[in-house]
Amino acid sequence: MAITAADVNKLRKQTGAGMMDCKKALVETDGDFEAAVDVLRKKGQKVAAKRGDNETKEGLIFAETSEDGKSGIVLALSCETDFVAKNSDFQDFVKSIVNIALTNKPSNTDELMNLSYDEKLSVSEKITEQIGVIGEKLVISGYEKIDSDCVVGYNHPGNQLATLVGMNSSSDAANDAGKQVAMQVAAMNPIALNKEGIDEATIARELEVGKDLAIQEGKPAEMAEKIAQGRLGKFFKENTLLSQPNVRDNKQTVQQFLDSSESGLTVTNFKRLALS
Repeated sequence: MAITAADVNKLRKQTGAGMMDCKKALVETDGDFEAAVDVLRKKGQKVAAKRGDNETKEGLIFAETSEDGKSGIVLALSCETDFVAKNSDFQDFVKSIVNIALTNKPSNTDELMNLSYDEKLSVSEKITEQIGVIGEKLVISGYEKIDSDCVVGYNHPGNQLATLVGMNSSSDAANDAGKQVAMQVAAMNPIALNKEGIDEATIARELEVGKDLAIQEGKPAEMAEKIAQGRLGKFFKENTLLSQPNVRDNKQTVQQFLDSSESGLTVTNFKRLALS
């Protein structure tokens, strides 16, 4: 049957595939629109298999919060080149997945991949379809969510880094302070909220390194133990969010800044995603 320009354009709008790929798919399926969509999806599966070992160091990250401000998600979709990452169609595609995640609040990446993208495809299937359209490996390389009294998101310019911060108050002061803390998380990359959040293996490693350094400096063993404990304290201050010096005023810690913003205000949770 004759393939019209309108048919090609309709398929292109639905799938995002190139005009020639859409025309070839319609010709191959004798104008069967649904079969042509499947042809393009299979092309994506072939490209995905071919590029399975390729590195995905580029991409986009977005943090978004719900209308009521009590939940938020941060999501990273990685690709192979910055040429793709800077493409507006790719940006729109990432945002569409972000909206699905924010609406459904899946617990993890696997649940997100199994959600419906539209009435026909799951998120996983849509990503595979887009692999065929774009010609690069695409991977959801990070996904996190937070629920709290107030959740604030920060998207660093360029969308290579984004953070989420949960606060224990829904006041305007908490929201304003949360914005500053979200930028703190982006800049200082803390590994835990406080020292209680650091695992025993990390603490043991820091103590061992601190002790070895002291011995190398010529300190006796009993003194090396005390020096290692002191260095562990410094490690806590530098790497736990609430104990870090506030980036806007390093004379106070983040927790002191929060106390000055609102009595009893603190951070309940935080998430940070960055492209490696």
